Amino acid sequence: MNSGLIEQLDFGVNGLPYTIPIHPNLVHLTLGLFIIGIAFDIVGVFFTLEKPVFKFLAIKATRSGFFDVGWYNMLASAIITFFTVAAGFYEIMLAQPEADVKSAWGLGAMETMLWHGVGGVILLALIVGMTVWRGFQRYMSRKDKALQVQFSYLFVGLFIMFLMYVHGTLGAHMAGEFGIHNTANHLLRLGQDPNALLK
Repeated sequence: MNSGLIEQLDFGVNGLPYTIPIHPNLVHLTLGLFIIGIAFDIVGVFFTLEKPVFKFLAIKATRSGFFDVGWYNMLASAIITFFTVAAGFYEIMLAQPEADVKSAWGLGAMETMLWHGVGGVILLALIVGMTVWRGFQRYMSRKDKALQVQFSYLFVGLFIMFLMYVHGTLGAHMAGEFGIHNTANHLLRLGQDPNALLK
């Protein structure tokens, strides 16, 4: 990034030119939308087994309704993930991690940031790929079938959730162990009480 531009930015105690980091908030939106998308598709696939439960609870539910929720959440996840990755790269460029610390996985700060950045791009590609696959099933290959998704789609979705867990752990190491954009960590390093901000 241009050093002149960096000097013009007014950095807060978290090392960013704004109070609350954007990337972690968008991450949770990406995760929630993707997980809900896969979960509702799973419920749609096994709808015949669950139908008596819905009837007993007097919940009006249809298989197509679950598939609609699955599709729209997957589509929203793909869209928001572009912003999640963009915000992550912006915030990682402004990071000033502690150089002499190792994570629980034995990685240094730069290695962790590199793996997290590369992993974010890979996850973006996987989520977009899943959305295209889901749309193809919804509007073309399985348009007139009761099961709108294939079992292979669900298995790949569950595998991507596992990758999200591993990837998220790297992100947690960045904030928790290296103090990247962590307001409480920076205040403690400055000898200030983070709780004083809450009072």
